[in-house]
Amino acid sequence: MLNKILDNNYYDLVIFNTSVPSYDTGDNITLLSERHSLLHISKTAMEPCDLGMYPYYNFPSLFTLESTVSIEKSGIGTVQRNPFLSLFGKGILIGVIDTGIDYQHPAFRNKEGTTRILSIWDQTEQSGTSPEGFTFGSEYSMEQINLALKSDDPFSIVPSADTNGHGTAMASIIAGKPNAEQSFSGIVPESELVVVKLKEAKQNLKKLFFVPEDSYCFQESDIILAVSYLRSVFQRVNRPLIICIALGSGQGGHDGQGLLSSYFNYIVQLPGIGVSVAAGNEGNKRRHYFNRTAAAPYYNDFQLRVGENDKNFALEIWPYIPGRLTVDVSSPNRESTQRIYPSIQDCRKSDFIFTQSTVWVNNIIFEELTGNQLILIRFGNAVPGVWYLRVQSQDEEPYSFHCWLPSGDLISDETFFINDNPDTTVNSPGNGIHQLTVTAYNQLNGSILAESGRGYTRSGQVKPDIAAPGYQLSCAVPGNRYGSVTGTGAAAAHTAGVVAMVMEWAIPRGNYTSITGYDINRMIMRGAKRSRTEAYPNNIWGYGQLEINNLFERLS
Repeated sequence: MLNKILDNNYYDLVIFNTSVPSYDTGDNITLLSERHSLLHISKTAMEPCDLGMYPYYNFPSLFTLESTVSIEKSGIGTVQRNPFLSLFGKGILIGVIDTGIDYQHPAFRNKEGTTRILSIWDQTEQSGTSPEGFTFGSEYSMEQINLALKSDDPFSIVPSADTNGHGTAMASIIAGKPNAEQSFSGIVPESELVVVKLKEAKQNLKKLFFVPEDSYCFQESDIILAVSYLRSVFQRVNRPLIICIALGSGQGGHDGQGLLSSYFNYIVQLPGIGVSVAAGNEGNKRRHYFNRTAAAPYYNDFQLRVGENDKNFALEIWPYIPGRLTVDVSSPNRESTQRIYPSIQDCRKSDFIFTQSTVWVNNIIFEELTGNQLILIRFGNAVPGVWYLRVQSQDEEPYSFHCWLPSGDLISDETFFINDNPDTTVNSPGNGIHQLTVTAYNQLNGSILAESGRGYTRSGQVKPDIAAPGYQLSCAVPGNRYGSVTGTGAAAAHTAGVVAMVMEWAIPRGNYTSITGYDINRMIMRGAKRSRTEAYPNNIWGYGQLEINNLFERLS
């Protein structure tokens, strides 16, 4: 029988561990973390309105990739040339959760040709042995990888490949071996890697959130399982661990209360674990709308331009307390759903006669994870053109709300809000409180990348935390080649290397053996390079540009 976590006939619902049903025989539950588990329920096809039968947070969010070269700009070269520092990541584990890794690439080998990859957990490969404590995927040890590297047919021994290239690029930026001919070097080339190749999100989850079937995305629960695996390796080998997350999701309230954001918020406060996450690339995509209505009449009209290729998609409206808001959606020819009021579980389906479009609205008065109102609107066979939305106070009083479209390539750039707002566009898990959230700037001219996600969070938390180089960073790509990569994912990888340097100084060097990732984050923020013309922290640069030499000068 196919494992239920892999079987598309089963939905994966996130539940609290205290809610595990007593009737479970063992194969209906997958433990995620200290607080949460997955409940696998059999349902051949959920209808859109079935989502209202379960709390919104029960469904894992969908995550996409956050990237499509200068070391000196971050002060790294200065620190590494200092004979009293010379920090290259020795004794540090780098955890990369992404699209996998080209383990044959010379960037991940020692001088004698052996691998620097401690282990790979390939969630997509079911032919090998699963890691201890996990029920799917295949784990490949350093010994197996070294055996594969000596073989005429490496994939017969370790059949794990990075067909996308994003994971290989991120791992190389952090820990790639220098190559002078290619003008390339990772930040900490003496560190070792632990890699998780994520399986793609289930088609049933994509369908429920109206995501294109061929979109390349991952589900939140698999990322949490990947973090749990990294933590198990961390505990087994007893070496500091730096986790890089170059993935992001536009779902949720953008307030740090999401499942993955909360998990990172917890583990980054544990000794010996650092976390660097991308802020996301939604700053100039026109996928966020904000309104504050302070006076009568207590309604707001706004417009959504729908592109030719975006037939099916969803958007989320998150009001602030105490507002109780209704919504009315109208097609380009002004056919309307009429006013839809908040409720507990109701889902309103509206079939549009003249456009053959369908709109499903879940106006949830109480979203259980956050306690906030959530209006989830899903469009089926949406006709191209300008759609109209009216949000109105049920109590005829002042209110405000945010509205977000999906992130990454889950929707095309041809669908956007007419009067968009570029702020509050930091993706999850970058909107979490304690993890280090990294935005990207062009290290060649000093300007922020236009696509970089902007703060603050919906709850007013300062994000991003730091800006790092993220424009055309040199990297390894599959097939023993080198290239470049741009985006906040690349900046997060660059910063993960810097966190590893500080962690090496603290724990293997014996300077601060109980340091946490959160401690390092604060050190990095204090040591950031700041312009005299800017006020800090701000919602674009956070606390300034990454500068590790300043960090160590302040320590001395």
